[in-house]
Amino acid sequence: MADASVTLRLTITDPVPGVAYSLQDKDNHPVEPQTAGDGPLSFDVALRLSEDGRWLGSFVRREGAQRRFVYIAIGTSAGDHTSEWTRRAKIDIHDMPDTLKAAARMGGVPEAVLPGRSKDGSPACATVRVREWRLV
Repeated sequence: MADASVTLRLTITDPVPGVAYSLQDKDNHPVEPQTAGDGPLSFDVALRLSEDGRWLGSFVRREGAQRRFVYIAIGTSAGDHTSEWTRRAKIDIHDMPDTLKAAARMGGVPEAVLPGRSKDGSPACATVRVREWRLV
């Protein structure tokens, strides 16, 4: 079995309106910036899933042998240099359920549903826990 090309969808359910969000590549560049409105924001991330279940690609970061994650840049990190926010959210993907990994190999699109705000109402940042994994 070879590496599989996979699309992973990251959906922020309640982003802060007026704030820029983007994917962040391995060179820390914002990719596909979007300014939040009143509804959810989604990013489709092109990845590869190795034969042994590791996530690979230009958006995948790692810590140690197991941990794999993707960054969402926020505010100035997403390219809006007028923003009051300079943040990024770390989205762990290594713990995606195996059933979704298998579906992704077959062409399905797994989605990570994410909170968009911290307790104080500002954009969520640091390690942001996935609220729900589902297949879309």
